[in-house]
Amino acid sequence: MEERIHKIMAQAGIASRRDCEEYIITGRVKVNGKLAEIGQKADPTKDRITVDGKVLKEPEKKVYIALHKPRFVLSTVDAEKGDDRKTVRDLIPASERLYPVGRLDFDSEGLILMTNDGDLAQKLTHPSHGHTKEYSVLLARQPDTEQIETWKRGVVLTDGYKTQKAQVRIRSLAGKGAWIQVIMKEGRKRQIREIGSLLGLPVVKILRIRIGSLRLGTLKPGEWRELAPEEVRELQMEEVRTPVVKKTYRKYVPPKKEVEKVNKKEEAKKFIRRK
Repeated sequence: MEERIHKIMAQAGIASRRDCEEYIITGRVKVNGKLAEIGQKADPTKDRITVDGKVLKEPEKKVYIALHKPRFVLSTVDAEKGDDRKTVRDLIPASERLYPVGRLDFDSEGLILMTNDGDLAQKLTHPSHGHTKEYSVLLARQPDTEQIETWKRGVVLTDGYKTQKAQVRIRSLAGKGAWIQVIMKEGRKRQIREIGSLLGLPVVKILRIRIGSLRLGTLKPGEWRELAPEEVRELQMEEVRTPVVKKTYRKYVPPKKEVEKVNKKEEAKKFIRRK
């Protein structure tokens, strides 16, 4: 059965579908000896698909792992050349080719899902599905009502992007600061820290405690566990799409004064022509 190449690659545990598309764009994928193209289909049982010159293997057994990423660990599979910082993949001694679903800032900690299921990764990261993420955030200062309401409505970041609406509330006070709960559907790089800075609320610590229906639970930094079958099913069944709002258009009706002006001009033209 033919399927899109990036989907076949994701099912084989190469990377997420989005990253697999990058493999194709950069010329790392061939089908029967020819460079693959975006959108191209193939039959893995008949066609010879290679990635970086290596024949694509049969789909791996699906693995799903919840990891508590510690601070100062990269949420990538491989660090860039010359970068000796530890990655999330270094924390899990599994033979399967795993990759993180989404990202978490280097100096943030909390829940990361590691898997080789490209379909689930695509579903959890694509904006159209509207999956929420929940964070516990420690602020250096106690926010007032206006700061919380502004955060909820959306904040214009330094690059001009306005963040989406979010759920924000104070959970507890901590000396001069406070712990707040933030639930949002997007996750731009360092978004929470930038919002806090713009509102005059320096962020001390960020802990992600939930992705969709999956919760961090009692995992300590650096600890991980395999997901239970029912947890995987819940993630696969989640479908929270943002409703599409259809635009309606009304026929433009000019104000009465404008109509009268036009009529007067037309009458004047007719009068001149008659003369």
